[in-house]
Amino acid sequence: MQHHDPSLILRGTPISPGLAQGLTHVLRDLLGPIDTPVDIEHSQVEQELVRLDCATASISDDLVVLATRVKKEIDSRLSEVFGSHRLMLNDPSLQQELRREVADNLVSAGSAVKAVFLRWERRFLALESQIAREKGEDMRDISIRLHNALAGVTVHPLDQIPPGCVLVASRLLPTDSVFLAHCAIAGVLLEHGSSGSHAALFVRQLGLPCISGIPDLMGRVPDATLALLDADAGTVTVRPKRTQQIAFHRLTEEKARAYRVARENARRPAVTRDGVTVSVVANVGSSSDTQLAIVNGAEGVGLYRMEQAYLGRMTPPTTTELVDEMTQVLAAAKGLPVCVRLLDVGADKPLPFLAFFAESNPALGRRGIRLLREYPELLRTQLRAVMALSRDFDVRILVPMVALPEDMAAVTEVLRQLWPEPQTAVPKIGAMIETPAAALSARAIAEHADFLSFGTNDLTQYTFAADRDNAAVERYFNDSAAVIFRLLRLVHDDVPQMPLSVCGELAGRPEHVAKLLACGIRTFSVAAPLVPIVKAAIRQCSCCPDRAL
Repeated sequence: MQHHDPSLILRGTPISPGLAQGLTHVLRDLLGPIDTPVDIEHSQVEQELVRLDCATASISDDLVVLATRVKKEIDSRLSEVFGSHRLMLNDPSLQQELRREVADNLVSAGSAVKAVFLRWERRFLALESQIAREKGEDMRDISIRLHNALAGVTVHPLDQIPPGCVLVASRLLPTDSVFLAHCAIAGVLLEHGSSGSHAALFVRQLGLPCISGIPDLMGRVPDATLALLDADAGTVTVRPKRTQQIAFHRLTEEKARAYRVARENARRPAVTRDGVTVSVVANVGSSSDTQLAIVNGAEGVGLYRMEQAYLGRMTPPTTTELVDEMTQVLAAAKGLPVCVRLLDVGADKPLPFLAFFAESNPALGRRGIRLLREYPELLRTQLRAVMALSRDFDVRILVPMVALPEDMAAVTEVLRQLWPEPQTAVPKIGAMIETPAAALSARAIAEHADFLSFGTNDLTQYTFAADRDNAAVERYFNDSAAVIFRLLRLVHDDVPQMPLSVCGELAGRPEHVAKLLACGIRTFSVAAPLVPIVKAAIRQCSCCPDRAL
């Protein structure tokens, strides 16, 4: 009698929702062993250094092209990653160490790349900061690109990935993610990768179901084996029984039916059962985001991120460049309200053209409006760009990382100084509520604001003192905890007439819509693919607080 291996259910952390099934495709480590250096003669050193310089220049050019392509086709935030990769690749101390490795140890350029990048990767991974660990993964990604360039490898392993498969990998590096955009795969399983990682950002943007944090994934899941992936629940069933397959198919059909109905009704207003009209708008970072949002029934843009116009540049963009960028990205939303968030970078995402002072805890350092108040010309350029945009768009301004009323007062004062027509109203201005201090100061902040928008990702991080990208404190990061809703409700009770919106990931989860409505939220700003299902969820709810909280 033929022996059948039993089915296996594995659990991990859902980082991109959805259901998927397919045969597994296990992707092994791309870099290869480190213990086989290729020796060279002293007379070959100069030749190897020339090869290293040529490969570095080639990859540097490729990264510029890649960043542009990713920004256009996928997501502007992911394109930022390749801008920073280019800066890391050309770091003088890294290049000097590579050249020393070749000359002092008489090894090939390829061997030097493996050895030096591994050292740098380990230095980053040894640090406690999650940001440093991500830099370690970035170093691995650059290392693979440079090593392949030296070896003449032009085909990426993901070029050959079978369509419809479930990709199984230890981790996804940014370059891997770009190749996945052109592969019709069903879903992704990862051994490593937090919900805030580059991989998580990418798979969510593509709508690929993904589960991460599965212990010993690579050793437990065989290649070319049927897997049922439930990234809503965070479970994957390997070698499912017939009964498990039938139940999964039924679940898939139910979800597809519900989404189909939601799409059909997406352009209708979202009106609650007790007759309250709620606005559903979109978070966007690229023109494709905006186009999809409008097709999906978004009533405007609730959060446009300005960062992609700045990161990876050696000089700041001019007012004209900012206006051109925003006009292109927001074109599909012309005639609808659009909310532009001012530049939200800080010590964890340094800008090459600013003096950079290392901070031991970047999350508690100069972020958002704190940085803009320190560099007022940056603020003035952005406000001038928004003013120019307001001639053709219905624009609002959103100020990130507000902690004090004077943060808002500083922006409104500069805006009034720059506004050329005193007899006409300046654009409406809102404060991001991302810290407990901002929530508890809502009355004072409201004196300088026309609306408030909750960034629940950061609000959760600062409320629980838990880095949202750090898997070690994942149990503390709970953006749907009662304490978060209590802060939202507190703000509403303190400023009951103030328009309130939510633009964090919490807004995009239908199961929490009723509670958000009960907290006085009347605008939901979500990722473009989620607009229909959030609207559908609102129509099933009442705004009566007693029923939701």
